[in-house]
Amino acid sequence: MPNTKTSRLLTAGVLTATLSPLMAVAGEVSLTGQGSVSYTPDSARLQFTASAEHPLAEKASGQVTETMAQWRDAISDYRDQLQDYSDARVNLYTRQEPLRDKDQERETLAVASQTVSFTINDLELLNPLLEEAQSLGLQYHLGNGQFFHSNAEQMEQQALANAIADARQRCEFVAGQLDQTCGEVIRINIDGGFRPAPMMMAESRAKSDTVTSVGPREITASVNATFNLD
Repeated sequence: MPNTKTSRLLTAGVLTATLSPLMAVAGEVSLTGQGSVSYTPDSARLQFTASAEHPLAEKASGQVTETMAQWRDAISDYRDQLQDYSDARVNLYTRQEPLRDKDQERETLAVASQTVSFTINDLELLNPLLEEAQSLGLQYHLGNGQFFHSNAEQMEQQALANAIADARQRCEFVAGQLDQTCGEVIRINIDGGFRPAPMMMAESRAKSDTVTSVGPREITASVNATFNLD
C-alpha cells in the first residue's frame, strides 16, 4: 500500500516560510497547498533489439530471424504475462565501413535489426527476462523512466487530494490567527500537474547486469487556492 503524506504540523520555523508568500486582500487569502504519495514501482516497460551485420542483406536478416526465434522459445513460459507484446519492428539498411587504407575498396554492410517491446506487471519477471536477453546478445537500456506503478492514476488523484487538504488546513490556520474562519474557495489552480520527485536508480550487479532493487518514488502535486475569510 502506498504511504500518503501531507503537511499536518506547523512549527515556528515552518510558520515563517508558510506565511511569507500569503496575500490577504479584502477578506481573502491566497496560498499554496502541497501533497505527495510515496510508492515503489510494480511494473516496467521493456524493449530489446536483436541486430546483425553482413555484406549480404539476406544473411543479416537471417541472423536476426534466428535470434528472434531463440528469444520467443526462451520466453515461452513467460509469454502470457507479457502485456502489449510486439516484435514486429524490423529494420534493414546499409552502411559503409570507414576506409583504413586509401587504396582499399570501401565495404558495404547490410544492417538488420528487430525490436521487441512489452510491459510486465510483476517485477519478479524482470531478471529472468534480462538474463535471457543477455544470453542472446540482445541490446537494451534499463532506466528509471521504464519503471512505474500500475495504479499511478489513483496515486495522482490522492496526491492532488492531499494538496487540496493542505491548502484548506493552511487557510484554517491563517484564519484562526486573524480571529476569522476559512470560507468557500473562490478559485483554485493546479500548479503544473503531477511531478515525480527525484528517484533512486535501480541498482544492478556489475557482472550479470540484473536488477537487485528498485528504489522508492514519490508523486507530488501542488495547488494555488484563494479562500474567503468570514
